[in-house]
Amino acid sequence: MNFLLKNGTVYTSNKFVKRDLVISGGKLSFLAPSDLSTYTVIDCDNLFILPGFVDAHVHLREPGFSYKETVLTGSTAGAVSGYSALFTMPNLNPVPDSLENLKVQQDIIDKDAVINVYPLASITKGEKGIELSDLESLANKVKAFSDDGKGVQNDDMMLKAMQIAKEHDIVICAHCEDESLLNGGYIHDGEYAKLHGHKGIPSASEYKQIERDLVLAKKTGVKYHVCHVSAKESVYAIRKAKAEGVDVTAETGPHYLVLDDSMLMEDGGFKMNPPIRAKEDRLALIEGIKDGTIDMLATDHAPHSKEEKSKGLLSLNGIVGLETAFPIIYTHLVKTGEITLEKAVEIMSVNPSKRFGLDYEIKEGATANLSVFDLGTEYVIDPENFKSKGKSTPFKNYKVCGKCLLNFTGGKPVYNALEK
Repeated sequence: MNFLLKNGTVYTSNKFVKRDLVISGGKLSFLAPSDLSTYTVIDCDNLFILPGFVDAHVHLREPGFSYKETVLTGSTAGAVSGYSALFTMPNLNPVPDSLENLKVQQDIIDKDAVINVYPLASITKGEKGIELSDLESLANKVKAFSDDGKGVQNDDMMLKAMQIAKEHDIVICAHCEDESLLNGGYIHDGEYAKLHGHKGIPSASEYKQIERDLVLAKKTGVKYHVCHVSAKESVYAIRKAKAEGVDVTAETGPHYLVLDDSMLMEDGGFKMNPPIRAKEDRLALIEGIKDGTIDMLATDHAPHSKEEKSKGLLSLNGIVGLETAFPIIYTHLVKTGEITLEKAVEIMSVNPSKRFGLDYEIKEGATANLSVFDLGTEYVIDPENFKSKGKSTPFKNYKVCGKCLLNFTGGKPVYNALEK
C-alpha cells in the first residue's frame, strides 16, 4: 500500500515543516512520484504529522490479568492514540523473571500486538525483592529491567542488578519507593489528606530511594531510568545527578503535570501510585520538563476492572492513560504556552526513542512510524469510547484538542480514521 500525505505540517529534523510525505513499501520519502495511480492520496492540510509516540511505562496485564486488559486491547488503545511503541511492565503472572516465563508473554505479543510492544523483565524473582531474576539470560531478550509496582528495598540487590545491567548495556527502570516510609498512606500527605481524614504518603518515600539509586548509578555507570516522578525533591535530585554526569533519565505522567491534590475527588480515577501531589510538585515537574531534567512523558497506563476502581480513594492503584496523554498535554501545556509542540514531541517520541534504542524519526528512507493529528477540533473525553478495557481516568469529561486520525507503525497503517 502506497500513500501520499499532502500538505501536512511534518515534524522532521527537530522542527515542523509544511511538506508532502510519501509512504511507499513502508518507507518514507519527501519526493512525490510522477505516477500516483497506485497511491492513496490524503490531504493533510491543517493536520500535523508526528513521529510515532513511545510510552516507556504501560501495563498490558497479560498474561495473568486479562480481565483488566490484554495485549490486543492495550496496543489498540495505543494505536488509536498515536503510539508506535509500548514498554510493558513485568507485574504479570507469570512474572517474566526467566526465559521460560518471558516466552509466555512474548508469544502473546507476537500474536496480538497491533503496534510494537516491548516486554521488560523483572529485576527480582516474582518481583518479591528476595532474589535476583535470571538477568544474565534475560539481558539479550529485553530492553530494560524493572520491578515496577515495587521498589527494590535491598541496597546490595539493586547494586548487583545495576552491575549486571551495566555489563550488558541495558537500562534499569526503577520504581522508587521506600516502603519503610509509607506509614499506611494511600494518597499524598498533603492538605487534602488532612482535610478529609486520609492517610498520607510522604514524598520522602519516593525521593529518598531515588537518592540512593543515584549514588549506585554513579558508582556503576549503569543506564538508570526513574519511573513516574511525582515529587519536587525527586526533580532536584535528578537535576543534580545529571549535572554530575550520572547516566540518568526520568519520566513523569500527564496527571502529575496537570493535577495537584487540591483537585482530588473521592473517585478511583484519582487513585494511583505515586499519588498526585501538591501544586509546588506539579510546578517543579513542569520546570523539569522545560529544562530537560525530566526527559519523557509516560502514562503508567494501568487498567483495572470497574469493581476494582469503585472504592474511591481506597481503590486499587492505577488509571488508564494512553488515550488521553497527548490531548491532555497538548491542551493544558502546549496551548497554554507552558511548553512548545516541539517539546511535546521530544518528550513523547524523540527522547524515549533515544533512551531505549529505537529510531522513529521522520526522514528520507526511514520506516514509517508516524501519526497524523488534528489539533484544532475540540472534543470531550468519554472513557466509554476508549479501546482500552480500563475506563478509570481523572480526565473524564475534560474538553481537549488533539485527536489522532492516522497511525503508521512498522510501515503499515494500523489505524485510519480518515477512511470513508
